[in-house]
Amino acid sequence: MKRIIATFVAVVMMIGGVFLFLNNRGDSKAEQQNASGKLRIVTTNSILEDMVHNVGQDRIDLYSIVQRGTDPHEYEPRPTDVSKSTEADILFHNGLNLETGGSGWFNKLVETAHKKFDRDVFAASAGVTAQHLTTNVKEEDPHAWLDLANGIKYVQTITKVMKEKDPKNASFYQLNSDQYVAKLQKLHATAQSQFLDIPEKQRLLVTSEGAFKYFAKAYHVTPAYIWEINTESQGTPEQMKSVLAKIDQSDVKSLFVETSVSPKSMNKVAKETGLKIYSKIFTDSLAKEGTTGDTYYTMMKWNLDKIHEGLTLQ
Repeated sequence: MKRIIATFVAVVMMIGGVFLFLNNRGDSKAEQQNASGKLRIVTTNSILEDMVHNVGQDRIDLYSIVQRGTDPHEYEPRPTDVSKSTEADILFHNGLNLETGGSGWFNKLVETAHKKFDRDVFAASAGVTAQHLTTNVKEEDPHAWLDLANGIKYVQTITKVMKEKDPKNASFYQLNSDQYVAKLQKLHATAQSQFLDIPEKQRLLVTSEGAFKYFAKAYHVTPAYIWEINTESQGTPEQMKSVLAKIDQSDVKSLFVETSVSPKSMNKVAKETGLKIYSKIFTDSLAKEGTTGDTYYTMMKWNLDKIHEGLTLQ
């Protein structure tokens, strides 16, 4: 009996030792992963990634889920996205039903990564007054960043969260944020009067997706589009008929196509109307790094300049 008890105690101690070893190894791994001491941040897309980078610079570890040139409305997370999100201190998403609509891929990712909204996960669009879709007035239009005034609110929300999560670097984040916001405010102020030299009937902004409602309201143009939001039903006969009617009632000089969608439908509009596609413009993604439009500021400046040029053609 004594031998049985001694054996049982030995087994219990061995099992306890194994669990202790595994726990210690897990703790060591977690410590090693964050050995830099930097705030670990994950963003859902390249626009948010650039905003966060401007605030945090080299004092954060930053990862973006949806790669440049990819549509964030519908996305299938990869294993790397899950692991990065699990390790992150903060996850920033756009909100306004961008990542959580459709397949709801972001909600699934948050659950898999064991994160909580408003604790680890934050919408950069908090504080923005949402516009809604015309085809479904209950659904919010997610493209708020295309109005620079809203982009500034994004940056301020991002800064607030980062300061709360990493108070030792709060003054550094705030200084960077203030400088960045001043730059965006200057561009926004210029843009607010940029299109007023164009006759109103000529100020029709024709795009594939109806992503420019916020832009249109801020900068005095009228949006026209083939489909309202990226879905499987794009470029239907009814949608084509509607946009062609709006073009026919205007004096618009040019068409535009977004970098993140196929130009197929807009090419059909060009053929039907005899208008040329003046330029590609940015909506849901920045350009590839090292090219024009690879930051939020240069993306917005490109859009403003190219749209103005295209609308003023004779």
